[in-house]
Amino acid sequence: MGSGKTTVGRALAKRLNKRFFDSDHEIEARTGASIPLIFEIEGEASFRQREADMIRDLTACEGVVLATGGGSILNPQSRAYLKSRGLVIYLRAGVSSILQRTGHDKNRPLLQTADPRGRLEELSAQREPYYQEVADIIIETGRPNVQYLVQTIIAYLEKLPENPLGVRLSDADNPPMNQTAQTAQTVAEPITLQVDLGERSYPISIGQSLLAHGKLVADAVSGERAAVVTNTVVGPLYLDALVQSLRAAGKRVTEIVLPDGEEEKTWENLQRIYDGLLRDQCDRKTTVIALGGGVVGDMAGFAAATYMRGVPFVQVPTTLLAQVDSSVGGKTGINHPLGKNMIGAFYQPRAVVADTATLATLPPRELSAGLAEVIKHGAIIDAPFFDWIEANIGRLMARDPEALAYAIRRSCEIKADVVRQDEREGGLRAILNFGHTFGHAIESGMGYGQWLHGEAVGCGMVMAADLSQRLGLIDAAERERVAALVRAAGLPDVAPDLGAERWLELMQVDKKNEGGQIRFILLKPLGAPLITTVPQDALLATLQACTAR
Repeated sequence: MGSGKTTVGRALAKRLNKRFFDSDHEIEARTGASIPLIFEIEGEASFRQREADMIRDLTACEGVVLATGGGSILNPQSRAYLKSRGLVIYLRAGVSSILQRTGHDKNRPLLQTADPRGRLEELSAQREPYYQEVADIIIETGRPNVQYLVQTIIAYLEKLPENPLGVRLSDADNPPMNQTAQTAQTVAEPITLQVDLGERSYPISIGQSLLAHGKLVADAVSGERAAVVTNTVVGPLYLDALVQSLRAAGKRVTEIVLPDGEEEKTWENLQRIYDGLLRDQCDRKTTVIALGGGVVGDMAGFAAATYMRGVPFVQVPTTLLAQVDSSVGGKTGINHPLGKNMIGAFYQPRAVVADTATLATLPPRELSAGLAEVIKHGAIIDAPFFDWIEANIGRLMARDPEALAYAIRRSCEIKADVVRQDEREGGLRAILNFGHTFGHAIESGMGYGQWLHGEAVGCGMVMAADLSQRLGLIDAAERERVAALVRAAGLPDVAPDLGAERWLELMQVDKKNEGGQIRFILLKPLGAPLITTVPQDALLATLQACTAR
């Protein structure tokens, strides 16, 4: 219930030029009574028989999209009709999401109870095995967006071996963006990389639907306790599934939900994590799991590094930026009003589990923000990878699974190799901050949260490329390649006008600086980095050329 079957089914039927039926609506039309009234007068058992009869009749029709009641699969006759007569799509939603959508709906008799969450959890546990039994395709709905849910379904229908409905994806330039999907029967084996740091080495697992099956995360929790830290956006999408998989593995789980946003990367919210750990009496063997983007990862990692002087930590990144950058390498911390990430620690996770299916729920702006870090890796260390990004930026923006998987893998390979050589940023690792000196100044100067981190880094890379050209390190064509790719990724290439004095003040507060000198990561040439100070006249010229007027 509450997964959007009727809305999505009606829209899907229109796209496929088929008739649409909703079994609940048909029962009400046939009986002249509402579903709550049928439940009240006849009871649930009688309603289920009426429902089974209706499904028997409707599944006998040709050219139909049918939305069933959420409990219809409890009847073995209905399951048999659905499985034998049609192709079954299961729209799956977590308990928290369903409760948000149905909490005030008086037309749902099964939820008219003092504890609707408890009732939903009970129904979910009862029905899930039957949903899995009959489903040909499973769609994770998250926060529903009808257009993309329909498009996701059509894309998966088209990929079926026999394509029984003769479906063709007609809108190839706008593939599924806001939801995840996978076939019910198969999940690809994840790619596994290793961050080689001696006794602190750990695996990075990259693959589709890793959270739905949960084993990799559960296996990384060595003790009996786990504390999952997430936020108010990611939690409703993925928290329930992760917690269920951990509990199925025999783990006791603490849930800590933080506000969303870069502006929330504060001491006060760090305290919320400590409060949750202490409230539930989490001990030194408790594993802290970061479920979310870079902000959640940084804060949960810093909490793990400092709680009881250090507890195990696992990264489960759900944004592209976190999967290609912030979850790997052990940088943790919080912001200070005077500078970004100025309070923190190097603390390596025990494992990183990157489920690429979570990228389907990213808003377009967040996807672009992640692509900034992908571009960065090519620009500083791998010119052929930069070439590949240029050639495939359309596929990346369209969320092509193969393109995204390769971009994540190659980015993680590059970062893992740099971290292996310089874990604590004594020298080489600073190259990973290409674009960040300008980018951090934008974030601080505009106020945290006004620009996404990746947006600021993307613009910062254009500014760093401009400065590189002014110093004769690259030519105008290479500068324009960087700017053009940043624009193609949907990122800003013009910086806000903070004023030269404010720019210099903000860039002075940077961890890379030494002896009061601002150090920049520049290109010499594209695909190779240079860490250097610069003449102030060249820097001021870049600030003037690259800022909005």
